Amino acid sequence: MGIRNYLIEGVSCTGKTSVCNELQRRGYHAIHGDRDLAYQGDPETGIPTNAGKGHEHHIWNVDKVKALIANQNDEVTFFCGGSRNFSKFIDLFDRVFVLDVDIDTLNKRLDERPKDEWGAKKSERELIVRLHQTKEDIPKNGIIIDATAPIEQVVDEIIRQSEENKVE
Repeated sequence: MGIRNYLIEGVSCTGKTSVCNELQRRGYHAIHGDRDLAYQGDPETGIPTNAGKGHEHHIWNVDKVKALIANQNDEVTFFCGGSRNFSKFIDLFDRVFVLDVDIDTLNKRLDERPKDEWGAKKSERELIVRLHQTKEDIPKNGIIIDATAPIEQVVDEIIRQSEENKVE
């Protein structure tokens, strides 16, 4: 939906939803990928699965991502959220930002997670901590953004770096 399109990724509890909300508050076109694009499916084929709410099956609708990017009604669009099939569409983005926090901040945020949200269960939390340590589940060539700062500063940095990519 933008002339320039950016992906904002990161493990759970790094602030993707908060960044999206702040971008929207500032008037930017920002899509909550986990709400608007995600479903449970096979990361390779995209075929929906009834496997439950498993992390490994949390994928985005690739055709919908492509259609949103093809529509250039907005100057810039930010796609915020995590997806296990990002490799199927990552090359469509002008830049990828990866939100990162230290382990203490991650644990604090996990402690504050509501009991009914993903990441509150012990097994989910263990997976999140492992993924944080290994970085195996996030884009490798993304621009790392320190997401321990207040949300306003995190978004300021993302906007600053996205403006560096602006074509006049």
